[in-house]
Amino acid sequence: FPLFINTMQGLHLTADLYECDCAFSLLTQPEALATLCRTRTAEAGLTLVGEKWHEFPEWEGKPGGVTGMLLLAESHLAVHTWPERRGVTLDVYVCNFTDDNSRKAEWLMDVLEQTFQPGGSERQRLQRGRRPDSGEAGELLLESLNDDSVYGFRFARRLLSQRTAYQHLEVLESPRLGRTLRLDGSFMTSEAEEFFYHEAMAHPAAIAHPEPRSALVIGGGDGGLAEELLKHPSLESLTLAELDGQVVEAARAWLQNIHRGALDDPRVKVRIEDGAAFMARTSQRFDLVLLDLTDPETPAGPLYTREFFARCKQALAPGGAVVLHLGAPFHEPEQVRDLGAALASVFAKVRGYGLHIPLYGAYWALAVASDDLDPAALDAGEVERRLEARRIGALQYYNPEVHGGLFALPNFYRKLMPGK
Repeated sequence: FPLFINTMQGLHLTADLYECDCAFSLLTQPEALATLCRTRTAEAGLTLVGEKWHEFPEWEGKPGGVTGMLLLAESHLAVHTWPERRGVTLDVYVCNFTDDNSRKAEWLMDVLEQTFQPGGSERQRLQRGRRPDSGEAGELLLESLNDDSVYGFRFARRLLSQRTAYQHLEVLESPRLGRTLRLDGSFMTSEAEEFFYHEAMAHPAAIAHPEPRSALVIGGGDGGLAEELLKHPSLESLTLAELDGQVVEAARAWLQNIHRGALDDPRVKVRIEDGAAFMARTSQRFDLVLLDLTDPETPAGPLYTREFFARCKQALAPGGAVVLHLGAPFHEPEQVRDLGAALASVFAKVRGYGLHIPLYGAYWALAVASDDLDPAALDAGEVERRLEARRIGALQYYNPEVHGGLFALPNFYRKLMPGK
């Protein structure tokens, strides 16, 4: 009986691709399409055992499409094309009998979709073969912390799955996490625990600043960080530069319990553009610059460089500070060390701090970098006085005692930071 369950259990992915800008031969020639699918399937580590391809005849003077399937030891890949619409549907199913083939299936789906270059797409994900009485509830999604460490959560529903111009965007839902944003397979924020990250990202530097009036958030399209910063009554303007406008659209539609209307607050100016381009052209000066980015190995990588940190420094008003996350110091020590060193080459003061973030599966490193501002110098009494003066209450993580605790680094993390 357990063997029967394991044999059936697997991952089924589908994608509907529209207005594909790929080579037209991939939509009309069986051999071109078959070669692509064979090559990518082998690169994914899946096993081809058979195949069948069919070319449809012309229709009203236009070339017909192609339908085909690769039979895999793990299950199948099916492809159908509509050249008159430049459309493609993809279907990848893998069973997990002796190994978990889910990541192979996800990689294969991603690389095929990228090859077809769709103008728009819709993706679905279905966990197959789970019996109702198996004790498992929902789809298990895993994320890597490094090459040999993973963690994950189960989700009951997928509310949104689409390919944007920059990434694969998903909104998921579970009883424990609530609605959860996922980008290119990485968890970004969730309703239930967003306060860990957003409060820790916003308040240590903002409360250390005597009177923050202007802030720049690069990234942060979910609006959660903006919502925390707006709790400081002196803040007159907040610019949010988000590369992917569909992240902002998804947040407005699905993540109201995270941004709580901040994206439409009159103090907030949302700019849909690359953060580096915005920084290169702006003449504004900000009291706080916060880099709420995806990880360095993503397209946000150029914003984690010494050169970009120097641009951020140029955009700071006197007494200002830059805030960013560095990664997981236990799982990514080299990354944390390198980013700390890059910050120290630009700023006189780099204060690392950290906390466990449930959605990120680890103790997480952040930093405040400045020539003047030193949040670690504030004691609990001063933090309490400033919170009371600014009438900031109803926080779920940050408080006067936590402020100091954030900057009390474990020895292994302290050794990674400059000057330690």
